[in-house]
Amino acid sequence: MRNFRNMLIWKNGLNLVNKIYRLSKSLPDRETYGLISQITRSAVSIPSNIAEGCGRKSTKEFTRFLEISLGSAYELETQLLVIEQNFQIHKDELQIIIKDVIELQKMISKYIHSIN
Repeated sequence: MRNFRNMLIWKNGLNLVNKIYRLSKSLPDRETYGLISQITRSAVSIPSNIAEGCGRKSTKEFTRFLEISLGSAYELETQLLVIEQNFQIHKDELQIIIKDVIELQKMISKYIHSIN
């Protein structure tokens, strides 16, 4: 069993969640059940699946949860691009978060390749 709390990809995922929650506060209230709900669920899914995978016994199972986490990161990137194109909010902050998401995608991908 792996300790997810020691994993850099999990820590970065958790930091990303915090940034997404702060960003979500600047979106219009009408997006509460739309984009706000989607971006927070996608973001939370990233470190959650890393943690869940750490509790699995086999490398194959762990890899599967890392792949789910990676998929959530791509989903989140898409949702952030929708926000960027449709809302006039904190463009600089949004660009930083998108870069963070892309960096995390690379880290998760490299980690998957390193354990297989």
